[in-house]
Amino acid sequence: MAGTTTDDTVRDIGYGTQFSSWYDRVFPKDATAEAIATALASLHPDPGSGTLELGVGTGRIAVPLSRRSGPVRGVDSSPEMLALLAAEPGSELVTGVLGDVRTYADERRYGLVYGVCGILSMLLTPEDQQAMVHRAAALLAPGGRLVIETGNRPAVEAMHEGRSRTTLFTPYPEPGTGLQTHSTLPPGSELWQCSHVWYESDGTTRVGSELSRLTTPDEADAYARAAGLVPEGRYAGWDLSPYSERYPLFLTTYVLPEKGQ
Repeated sequence: MAGTTTDDTVRDIGYGTQFSSWYDRVFPKDATAEAIATALASLHPDPGSGTLELGVGTGRIAVPLSRRSGPVRGVDSSPEMLALLAAEPGSELVTGVLGDVRTYADERRYGLVYGVCGILSMLLTPEDQQAMVHRAAALLAPGGRLVIETGNRPAVEAMHEGRSRTTLFTPYPEPGTGLQTHSTLPPGSELWQCSHVWYESDGTTRVGSELSRLTTPDEADAYARAAGLVPEGRYAGWDLSPYSERYPLFLTTYVLPEKGQ
């Protein structure tokens, strides 16, 4: 099972308090998670130099990635999510750390640092988002790569079609299950609020709300350049297809130059 270390200075937004008991229902550890892990392994410049995940959660990506690229260290501000990671079968190569992605530091420099599933968007100001990217850059070894998957503002605005509020329903493969999302994004607002209702096949429901700050690839690139990173690629998803404003998440990659470059 995964080991866990702690940091008493963490600022936790309470995400795990709301979602930990049903997070794996909304984001299952399935073929999609395996495909993301495969893509990350292909982007790893040197698995022997180590891997760090910012916002590790329950290990949906870190655990399958550890089978491909070796040990993963994962930072998260939620004790509840890290407890689930520690109990996850097959997580022996993942070390969970209770930490803040804006301030986390350790003595190692990693070949791959990554944050997926909108972890950057969970930080609600440009200053906090910049702080996360600065921390990630400081934790990279020369020649290392930062990979960020986060919320794509143009796609969410298009989904709202000029309205402040809209409601979506996403059916899941398991009969009788699905996710209903009540989405609020006032025109001109930087903050996107979503209230979710998860429906189980037995008729029970789970409810949670989250707030995020959506970005564009240009904004993410500006954070990276300010942190000394070189923008490398921007994509629509984990198949590394070209970026499109139509998809709710986008993927960007950055490289820390070798010394002397």
